[in-house]
Amino acid sequence: MSTRTQYERSQATRMALVAAARGLFAERGYASVATEEIVREAGVTRGALYHHFGGKGELLAAVYEQMEEEIAARLGASARPGAGALETLSAGAELFLDLCLEPEVQQIALLDAPAVLGWERWREIGARYGLGLIEALLVAGMEAGEIARQPLKPLAHALLGAIDEIAMLVGRADDPAAVRAEASQTLAGLLAGLRA
Repeated sequence: MSTRTQYERSQATRMALVAAARGLFAERGYASVATEEIVREAGVTRGALYHHFGGKGELLAAVYEQMEEEIAARLGASARPGAGALETLSAGAELFLDLCLEPEVQQIALLDAPAVLGWERWREIGARYGLGLIEALLVAGMEAGEIARQPLKPLAHALLGAIDEIAMLVGRADDPAAVRAEASQTLAGLLAGLRA
């Protein structure tokens, strides 16, 4: 068997595990899913799970990372050509909060990932995708004179933190849709304060 074929088989096994875990975690939550269920759903051995991930927690990290990558791609694809930085930031934040109403995002990204991975790791994975988008828009807005010039890193982290906190509030609320509706006003106020 060639190395390439082994690599492809290995990647297929990894992808099957992530897909199986994602579906089960979204449906029932991390704590209610046994590793035996995941490997059975993926059609692989328990040894394959431990070979690729080292355990259920690492598998959750891979699922969460995949979701963050997909969310970032959706946010990037939604950007309207020719829109200003503040308009793009606002539309992206609104879309992100809409995504937080999806049961899969609520369960995995907002409930399970922070609890299982811990705040530091959850934040590091999320920031890997969202922080760069926010920084790029802030730079563009400052260069265009749309956003008041100020230190970039603290501002980007403050915005990401605010959006993440609002997302957590939406995702954990008894009535997520009502909290989501209120969040628009808060976001609009925050972003208006950036205007030059």
